[in-house]
Amino acid sequence: MAHSLSAKKRVRQNEKRKVINRARKSVVKTQLKAVATAIAGGVKKTAAEQYKNIVKQLDKVAAKKTIHKNRAARLKSRLAKKINKLKG
Repeated sequence: MAHSLSAKKRVRQNEKRKVINRARKSVVKTQLKAVATAIAGGVKKTAAEQYKNIVKQLDKVAAKKTIHKNRAARLKSRLAKKINKLKG
């Protein structure tokens, strides 16, 4: 248990940050599932639109350092490959 005021404040800040980060990750996971569903369904137009949305969201989340920028890049790359394969 934290004793100093600064340590107690840090605990409070960490709790707030955890809630915010979980919400961001949840949004990303939901959108990833939507893209995967569109790709599995073979709907090119919907998949492309969903991909555009997830790229924007991944960039935002990576900019806030909720997830690592390389992870965001890796996810975008893998999705792009799948969508290009769907088109081709």
